[in-house]
Amino acid sequence: MKESFYMTNMCPQNHNLNSKSWNNLEQHVRYLASRSECIYVCTGPIVENTDQTIGRDRKIVVPQAFFKVLLRQDKGEWKAIGFVMENKSEGTKLGIAHFARTIDEIEQQTGIDFFYNLPDSVENDIEAGYDLRDWRLQ
Repeated sequence: MKESFYMTNMCPQNHNLNSKSWNNLEQHVRYLASRSECIYVCTGPIVENTDQTIGRDRKIVVPQAFFKVLLRQDKGEWKAIGFVMENKSEGTKLGIAHFARTIDEIEQQTGIDFFYNLPDSVENDIEAGYDLRDWRLQ
């Protein structure tokens, strides 16, 4: 638990986002994890510019958004979904489904190839779309 409080594991996040929409997403992921055999979760910041910073000495960059991508196998079939939330107060009353994105969209925005270890035929299929029902969001 102590390791999760290192500065290398922290990003400045808008308080309203952190306590509302992002918190709802994290709670939903914990719910999914408790009902899944295996689930992979990747989370991180999206920094498109470094203009906004906090701190006097270190100038820590404030991300413009945050992503979370999920991958799980359900009855032998792979399923994936992603979420992007802007690092601001607006939209905090919207449901989680509003922030859903394809993995392809998030890969394009972040430059990260998330599930490259999967066979290309599986990776290409699951990263191109999602079904909210697979994630209990509808």
